[in-house]
Amino acid sequence: MKLRGRTAALALLTVVVFAGGQRAIAQIGLYGGLTGAKPAAANTAWMFGPSAGVYFNRGYGVVAAGPDVRGAFLSRGDTTGSGSSESLKTLLLGYRLAVTPHVLPFKPYGEVLGGLGSLTAGQGAARTTGLHPAYGFAVGLDWTILPRLDLRALEFADERFTGNAGAFSEQILTTGVVLRLP
Repeated sequence: MKLRGRTAALALLTVVVFAGGQRAIAQIGLYGGLTGAKPAAANTAWMFGPSAGVYFNRGYGVVAAGPDVRGAFLSRGDTTGSGSSESLKTLLLGYRLAVTPHVLPFKPYGEVLGGLGSLTAGQGAARTTGLHPAYGFAVGLDWTILPRLDLRALEFADERFTGNAGAFSEQILTTGVVLRLP
């Protein structure tokens, strides 16, 4: 009996996703936001700054997928003292999968990311600097407020850096706007 229910659910999902064989619809999105990150490196506080990116999605029915390129440029808010030279910069390329239920103004999405990151943080022997390979994931929710304008209500990302200084990670929160081009 369970197999019948699963088969029916899979069939229904297939029909919804491909929506009767509609042609793929392409969408370019430009986005920017305010980002905060808490690196897990020793003696490091929250960093804040701008982030920006662009995605190109192709959609079938309620599912859209495609590449995403993003960058973040974060630093500490103080200008003097031991934390003034702390910064986090990333340039990542990822693959994005979004669900766009056309009857609701919300678009949840997720993506996997890889690229390069630079973290300058910590003090003394715990100081971390340099350019490192980076990877991670992001999940978020965009809310349509105008026909071509979305509010990036919230995005959470977990990124990890590897390199000769060891491995470290940071948790990132972002909010901003998305301009979807025709």
